[in-house]
Amino acid sequence: MKRAMTGAAVWAVLASSVWAQGADVPDNLEKLGNFQTTGTTEFTFVEQGGAFAEGIRKTLERITLPDGFKIGLYAVVPDARHMAVGPQGIVTFVGTRKDKVWAVTDRNKDRVADEVKDFAPSLKFAIPNGPCFSKDGFLYIAEQNRVLLFPAAEFFYESPDVAAFNLVAQGELIPPEEESYNHTARVCKIGPDNKIYISLGQPFNVAPAEKLDRYREWGIGGMIRVNLDGTGREVYTYGIRNSVGHDFHPETGELWFTDNQVDGMGDDIPPGEINRQTAMGQHFGHPWYGGGDVRTNEYKDQEVPVEVVMPAVETVAHAADLGMTFYTGSMFPEKYRGAIFSAQHGSWNRTTPVGARVMVTFIDDEGNATTEPFAEGWIDENGEYLGRPVDVAQLRDGSILVSDDLAGAVYRIWYEGTE
Repeated sequence: MKRAMTGAAVWAVLASSVWAQGADVPDNLEKLGNFQTTGTTEFTFVEQGGAFAEGIRKTLERITLPDGFKIGLYAVVPDARHMAVGPQGIVTFVGTRKDKVWAVTDRNKDRVADEVKDFAPSLKFAIPNGPCFSKDGFLYIAEQNRVLLFPAAEFFYESPDVAAFNLVAQGELIPPEEESYNHTARVCKIGPDNKIYISLGQPFNVAPAEKLDRYREWGIGGMIRVNLDGTGREVYTYGIRNSVGHDFHPETGELWFTDNQVDGMGDDIPPGEINRQTAMGQHFGHPWYGGGDVRTNEYKDQEVPVEVVMPAVETVAHAADLGMTFYTGSMFPEKYRGAIFSAQHGSWNRTTPVGARVMVTFIDDEGNATTEPFAEGWIDENGEYLGRPVDVAQLRDGSILVSDDLAGAVYRIWYEGTE
């Protein structure tokens, strides 16, 4: 009979792994894994007041929401991307596409952050876009080509030195020769099977034929899962172009994810996607499909050699659907329970900008889904972006956080209505 590893067991396995690796890991990671100090003493703190914050609050005055909902500035967080809210509600970790992970703390619980500082400043991160938490308090950070594990992150984050280990060592998430500057923002979530699911965007607009076998083997342009001790890697999802948001249905456990679709095909095609995966190994169409049932120019004359699962929801072309989360809180009206809140980052490959908003997707008992705008107004009358939402996360009180890498901010949306 198989048993899931406990947090303590995972920690022990990873600790022994780091000790065995010795010089094969960066010096500071080795020291942190051996619970040794690095000599790092300074944090980078982000000012939370002043004119910059007031400018963001001014922008938020134009954001429209359903009746009874409010939005406010939660924190100034440079380059804010995907978020992981600590299970204890102490700190929220925010990734970036640069070299920082930010720790955001609301110490007096007034639902506005008091402190934003860099996390684990002795480590050198490389595109640490994707933090995620296990229920028992282990923080995972998915980078461009590595996944790190931080046990007790909510405890250790107050110090520059934190317990840190390799889950997937540098150069082992994808082959180093496949590293790219494009589509490298990884995200992760822990599934109901207590495995970690990691998306691996493929670097091309449309993946070339000569890469397909290798990508399939590694899960590039797909999603992989591994055990929480880093073992048991397997490819779970195929046929994704660049998914930067996924979560698990709170009742069925099914995997749902967004996918960014092919550029250069015109303003209105192909559609973006929100997908529903019901079994391991399903294929979602790339590179034969550019989005929905729109065939790519590169593969339009070829017979599709796989069985393709079409999207549960087609979204507006080039809106760039990114982070998503199922709502499980009790603050919002009942109709939002079990709905998906997702962020549209906004278009670059379109004559008239679209997106830059938060969407809500409702799912009925048969799994049919419909989506509509929830929070919008980050595109002004001149067609300029005032913000570009990236991710959505839920706080313990049932409000939601929205990250914005253009404004460098995290917003909080809450409900004050009477429903």
